[in-house]
Amino acid sequence: MESFEKLLQIAKRKARFDQKSNWSNGSATYLSEIKKEVDEVIEEIPLKRRCYLEEELGDVLWDYLNILLALEQETDIRVSSVLDRACKKYDERISGIESGQSWDEVKQRQKIILAQEQEKEIK
Repeated sequence: MESFEKLLQIAKRKARFDQKSNWSNGSATYLSEIKKEVDEVIEEIPLKRRCYLEEELGDVLWDYLNILLALEQETDIRVSSVLDRACKKYDERISGIESGQSWDEVKQRQKIILAQEQEKEIK
């Protein structure tokens, strides 16, 4: 996963630049861009042009990382927390289906736990 970490570091360099420029509107800029990039991925799939599809998927990943970094500046989320939550969430789901539970069962249990966590944050 060296490439992922390298791309994240490049995005962090870009985030420092974004903070000093007036072209970026923070996360809103990248949320808008990611929608366009997903459409480009959808267009590429039936064309079966592997290099173009890989390029477009890279653009989606790039915009997603930039969304995370912008939201880290705008809110109290942390990129590391998002990644930790994603690992935990999908490890639980995959472990669940490996042990005979349905994806939906695990997902519903996770939603209950998340709602409980939110209630604690409010108090």
